[in-house]
Amino acid sequence: MTRPLRRLAFALLFALAPAAVAAQQQPAPRPARERAPARPAPPASIERLFYYTNRESAYESLVRHIDQIDVLGPQVYTLDSIGVLYGSLDPRVLALAKSKGVRVMPLFVNEGFRQPGLRRFLADSAARARSVAAMVALCREHGYWGIQFDVENINVQDAERFTTWYRDAAAALHRAGYKISIAVVHRTEDFPGPTAYHRFLYDSWRGGFDLRRLAEVSDIVSVMSYDQHTGRTPPGPIAGLPWTREVADYFLRFMPAEKLSLGIPLYGKHWSARAVEGDARVGTSADYVNWSWGSSLAERRGAPIRWDSAQGVPYASFENGGVFEWLFLEDHRSFAAKLALLREKRLRGFSAWSLGTEDERIWEELRRP
Repeated sequence: MTRPLRRLAFALLFALAPAAVAAQQQPAPRPARERAPARPAPPASIERLFYYTNRESAYESLVRHIDQIDVLGPQVYTLDSIGVLYGSLDPRVLALAKSKGVRVMPLFVNEGFRQPGLRRFLADSAARARSVAAMVALCREHGYWGIQFDVENINVQDAERFTTWYRDAAAALHRAGYKISIAVVHRTEDFPGPTAYHRFLYDSWRGGFDLRRLAEVSDIVSVMSYDQHTGRTPPGPIAGLPWTREVADYFLRFMPAEKLSLGIPLYGKHWSARAVEGDARVGTSADYVNWSWGSSLAERRGAPIRWDSAQGVPYASFENGGVFEWLFLEDHRSFAAKLALLREKRLRGFSAWSLGTEDERIWEELRRP
């Protein structure tokens, strides 16, 4: 080997030696079957939607618990029979929600839930278009996340018109970058049911919702899985757990779980005899009560609040002049039972009615893993 070639060989040897040593020092890669398993994804969080009404107790609860709320649903707008949306949201509420990153999705209701005016509206294409334009304008003006329909007492014959209106609104809101949701009356079966009361619910409250077609264009479907018993029925749970499960199972036939938000009542009812209008003069009805008032009423009457383990609700009864009155309430235990149900069903979350009526202990339940 000539001297120039010898010098080149030594130079290459010294240049490559560090790389060769480093390669020898690197640990051999593990076979694929020995690699550590991937960490499982954390469970999806539950979306917490709380409804808000224009009461000071609701505002005080909102201020105390804003950090535990994901979506705020203020029921502050009303729709009239010619498609005019009117109302306003307390500016304190909107400012607080925005400062905490809480999404605001206000509700509108049809005036007084009166059916004749709603029927006139649904038959008027210009009125429907006027209302849709107003929804988009409200979201744009106030920075809302979207709009929720709370339209009730829909005649079953208007189902197609209602569905068309809702789908038109969904298209317009989505084009503008906003969300749409709907509050839907509870239901457990396809047919009206066994009594005249069930027929009444079907022809004016349940049958007007085409669940599949509404869910197709909805971001959230909030099922109103409460008012199982009302002033039109004998006393009973606001939302017994077996019935709530039936409602959820029925709705899941028409929509994916990730769209369904389970309605959870925070209020109770007090059934009693009282004066009524008309020839009967007296009758039985039920007043809405919050947890504080309902539980204190039981205490004043010396009535222990019992737990119905089958229904998963607290209740009490007492005599008043020899006539029994009944309280069916919702507390932190019934709230926890419904949370467990929606987790079991892997639902999107819950829609709770409404702030300011709750047993304060529900917020501790929400802090539990």
